[in-house]
Amino acid sequence: MQATERFFTIPNLLSLYRIVIFPFILYLIWSKNESLFAVFITISLLTDILDGFIARQFNMQTEIGARLDSWADLGTYLLSFLAIYIFKWEVLQPHAAILLVYAFILLLSYAAVIVKFKGMIGLHTYLFKITGYLQGAFIICLFLWGFNEGQYYFSLAVGIIACVEEVIIIWILPKPQSNVKGLYWILKNKSAG
Repeated sequence: MQATERFFTIPNLLSLYRIVIFPFILYLIWSKNESLFAVFITISLLTDILDGFIARQFNMQTEIGARLDSWADLGTYLLSFLAIYIFKWEVLQPHAAILLVYAFILLLSYAAVIVKFKGMIGLHTYLFKITGYLQGAFIICLFLWGFNEGQYYFSLAVGIIACVEEVIIIWILPKPQSNVKGLYWILKNKSAG
């Protein structure tokens, strides 16, 4: 983390874009404009990848950036779930059980961090980053090319494991901490300290 945090960095602006665009994407869902929704959710998912990459590569990681990214991620997830329900539920309904399990555990992880630390902290574990890439790819493919069952189950299974890891990390952490690598590193640091 930088000693003095700058707010107006490229990664923070990309996260802000994802937050500011929420109402428009919600309008596209409400107006049932699936093709335009697909374009803008793809842009949001790609800017999510880009903001993390730029932050790490150019040493622009900040606490506020981690929080902005977490809020933007939450909004993107909620919009994606809503769009899947509105546009693609007939295709996914036979496979809904794992999606509901994932949604429950994801909400549990957000609730745990908010209850324990009174707000978002942006853990950004490696496993959750992988989950984001897998699920983002699934959402893009779903809306651009259609449903792929193997991709669906794999992305949600990895997501469930990532959420369980985050809940355990939140339970273990004595104070808020952003950009945690994963449970292995938390336990390693705890045993070393």
